[in-house]
Amino acid sequence: MRLLIIVFLVLFLFVPKVGTEQVAMIGGHYVPVNLRIDNSLSENDMFVNAETGVEWFMKNWDIKGASVAVAKDGKLLYARGFGYASLDDSIPVEPYHRFRIASVSKLVTAVAVMKLQEEGKLSVDEKVFGPGAILDDTIFANPRDRRVFDITVGHLLSHEGGWSQRYGDQMFMPEVVARTLDVPMPVDLKTIIRFALTKNLHFTPGAGQSYSNLGYAILGLVIEEASGMDYETYCRKRVLEPLGIYDMALGKNLPEDALPLEVSYYDVENAPLRPSIYGTGEMVPASRGGNDIEALGAAGAWVATAPDLMRLLLAVDGFEHPRDLLSPESIVFMTDSYNGFAPVGWRATLSNGVWWRTGSFSGTTAMMKRMPDGTAWVVLMNSSGWNGPELTGDIDHMMAKFLQRVNQWPDTDLFSYYAPVPLKFAKVSEP
Repeated sequence: MRLLIIVFLVLFLFVPKVGTEQVAMIGGHYVPVNLRIDNSLSENDMFVNAETGVEWFMKNWDIKGASVAVAKDGKLLYARGFGYASLDDSIPVEPYHRFRIASVSKLVTAVAVMKLQEEGKLSVDEKVFGPGAILDDTIFANPRDRRVFDITVGHLLSHEGGWSQRYGDQMFMPEVVARTLDVPMPVDLKTIIRFALTKNLHFTPGAGQSYSNLGYAILGLVIEEASGMDYETYCRKRVLEPLGIYDMALGKNLPEDALPLEVSYYDVENAPLRPSIYGTGEMVPASRGGNDIEALGAAGAWVATAPDLMRLLLAVDGFEHPRDLLSPESIVFMTDSYNGFAPVGWRATLSNGVWWRTGSFSGTTAMMKRMPDGTAWVVLMNSSGWNGPELTGDIDHMMAKFLQRVNQWPDTDLFSYYAPVPLKFAKVSEP
């Protein structure tokens, strides 16, 4: 009994939080308490032919590391890492490694908004800016274009808020924002919004559609105001943890701030360097301080494992099993392309039942897809392609071949299997 009390006290005092993930410190290494699926569970001759295609794809596109997950009828049938999580340390990718997911984050944000609506805490028809609106804040009270006061939550969800990228993406021009408003770098989200409000909208809210990172970043503030929690906490408590997802968290800009078991990121060879978002004047890789991942927040800052993203996909896929997190009405709102809003959160939701979500920026490529026969897959990569976002089209083709080459799938559900993280693969931390 005395020994058990001592062990409990050690864990209580020395187990810090990394997001909602509990980790212990042993010999300077993080050792996750939540045990994970590893590569050994998908080592099967039935996958060899299909995996050859993935390996060829990675070699052809110079992808350093990837994580692939496949599900069918609500069961996780395959989860495997390819290549390296870190080239410097020769660490192979495992399914428990975490990747930036870029704009796949927008699906998390959209689900959170719909959850808040179901809780009666907001409506997609509510105004975002102006007197009595959700973000009734004095710093947003005097936009140059008064049409800003007509923007609703639904407009932001469907990229109909009135902003386009005609003069660049507001979320990726920190130097311009800082210079215009005469503020130091890095610039936070509210400063970026203030910058956007000094310009005219590119179209009347609801009268057009243009992909907007800014709109989804603003939704992060909407979620905070409506829920009374910070954005990340609400998403964890009300969306992720109820699904058994504990390893998703908002990412950081710099390699030294990476989360435990997060991969390293690799730009294409000879990619131009960018000025540090911290205003140091240093030229750095876009994936390592040249892009402000933290400011993106609800628009693109989540870090996740492939199996956890699969859990999220299966919880909003509209199929009976497993039970969806959202009501059928919310799923229809997000996916029915005839309702004037959809796709919401997703990149595309076709009437034939094929839905997908993509994400990419320097050092990151991600894609997830839901098909009408109950099959779904997730692919995460820690490398860019020379053709940028177009790489996701090639990933789609690769995965179509992958599925065709598997003649028989296992009967087991990997969600019910867990394996410990090898200590040598864990993130090293200074004692």
